[in-house]
Amino acid sequence: MGEVLAELRRLAVLAVPLALTQLGNMMLGIVDMLMLGRVGREALDAAALGNLWGYAVLTIGMGMVLGCDPFIAQAHGAGDGRTLGLTLQRGVVLAVIASVPVMLLWLLAGPGLQLLGQAPHLAVQAHEYLLAQLPGAPAVLLYVAMRSYLQGRGITGPALVVMLAANIVNVGLNYWLIFGGLGVPALGAVGAGIATGVVRVLMAAALAWLIVRRGMHHGAWVPWSRAALDRTALLAIAGVGVGIGLQLGLEIWAFQAAMLFAGWLGDAPLAAYTIVLNLASVSFMIPVGIAMAAVTRVGNLLGSDRLREAERAAWVALGLGAAVMCASAVLMYGLRSELPALFKADAEVYALAAASLPIAAAFQLFDGVQVVGFGVLRAMGRTRYAAVINFFGYYAVALPLAWWLAFERGHGIAGLWWGLTVGLALVAVALLAWIAARGPATARKIALEQR
Repeated sequence: MGEVLAELRRLAVLAVPLALTQLGNMMLGIVDMLMLGRVGREALDAAALGNLWGYAVLTIGMGMVLGCDPFIAQAHGAGDGRTLGLTLQRGVVLAVIASVPVMLLWLLAGPGLQLLGQAPHLAVQAHEYLLAQLPGAPAVLLYVAMRSYLQGRGITGPALVVMLAANIVNVGLNYWLIFGGLGVPALGAVGAGIATGVVRVLMAAALAWLIVRRGMHHGAWVPWSRAALDRTALLAIAGVGVGIGLQLGLEIWAFQAAMLFAGWLGDAPLAAYTIVLNLASVSFMIPVGIAMAAVTRVGNLLGSDRLREAERAAWVALGLGAAVMCASAVLMYGLRSELPALFKADAEVYALAAASLPIAAAFQLFDGVQVVGFGVLRAMGRTRYAAVINFFGYYAVALPLAWWLAFERGHGIAGLWWGLTVGLALVAVALLAWIAARGPATARKIALEQR
């Protein structure tokens, strides 16, 4: 029991700042929604659709960069500073490469959303909202590479400081650009997009400055060379990253597909679904922080060949994720009437959101377990199985069930949320079974080609 409590403390030390950083990242979008909700339902829906397309594409790029995670964590555990430095450099290279298709696909947002059945006027506004963020695409991928480098070494403070500062800047820029002032006209959703793009660039620049200024690369860095472009090593990272990108993408796309379903139900259901999704996503940031801590902790232990301790760390992290989401479910259910009021939506949207929150509360437990489970697999470098689980859980079960309940049975967005809940439950159970059979105790260290 003492070893479990000691592991719990280690995970908490890592998870708290990571969760706060993730919450801060989520708040960047929440602030957009809160302020645009005061502009009107149309602006809120346009930003929601813009984010739907933007994140659907960006997720794959982020997954490619996050392929560095197990290599960084295990190299730190093994005390291999050369691999740490080279992996960061290769993460930066992959971030630059991945940003090109991301930006090209963002340029197709308007036509793409119309092909997906969204209202033309909303698709046009969503396109403009996303184009305003275009410079932030490579910046956010570079930020992810640097954050993963620090996280794998157990350094969590700098990313949190940058995120807190980013939120302050974001509030000011949003207020100015959305509502106008100081000679700038009210830009609405486009103003929110400009603010997001600027903030992302500032975040990447600030984190790079902190790493160099505070010498956080000392002992884990090598001069830039052709080794950063080593094809074999880049493909090894990308191979892990593809699994992460697909796992993340399949989950996010499922919720975004449900958002498209909500859009087909009408403007009010779409706005209500967006509000509930944002509220659920806020609570989700806590187990995301725990999952990131599990990547670091389990990966470090695997790197130092302490397999049994890595196994224990994995199960402690899973238990912690389940516990915090049980508390979140109780809170969400108890505040089901108060939380939607924060968005200042009209009466119809408020009523739909308030009715959906108890269902969203029901899947909190499964959400916590599945995200931490994926973190464990990421630490092991076994990411493709995670993608397979997500594909069957969401696309063979959750979305077909959500469609049937929403449209065939007439349950509207409540049916969408019940379908997603069932899919999440199946994903969580499958992950627990896999980790029980083939968890960290059976893992081996992974290595990169070094030249």
